[in-house]
Amino acid sequence: MEQLIERQKLQEIGIDVWEVSHPERLQGFQSSGFSLPPTCVLLLVAESIPQGQDTALFAKVLASMKLNLDQALHVTPTQLSQINQHQLTWVWFCGTETETDTETKSQALEFSVEGLQVLNSVSLADIPTDISHRRQLWQQICSYQK
Repeated sequence: MEQLIERQKLQEIGIDVWEVSHPERLQGFQSSGFSLPPTCVLLLVAESIPQGQDTALFAKVLASMKLNLDQALHVTPTQLSQINQHQLTWVWFCGTETETDTETKSQALEFSVEGLQVLNSVSLADIPTDISHRRQLWQQICSYQK
């Protein structure tokens, strides 16, 4: 989540943050992968890092799960397959079309979610606008807390 906080600080002072969408397409690129810190309990898989009101909503959802922002990290769907080691409990696919987007689905298959508590939802921006989206997310969270 440090990455999220750093990006948000830069954006607040008017500095644009860019990320290469497909670094594997760059000549000479070699993916080394990365490990998640042991403090990371929840991984948010979304196209973009939550910002503004989305960050507040994300924090509220985490609080309902008895987690805080320090226990969560964000990755894009393309970064998911680069994770080597983790000690995750939760993976939240937020606004990713895992059922229909074949590229995202194939990358997600390289990252084993076996034994993890998996959430699927629309993007954070769409959750507050539709009660059915909120209900669906809440039901998923509650199903793991029984």
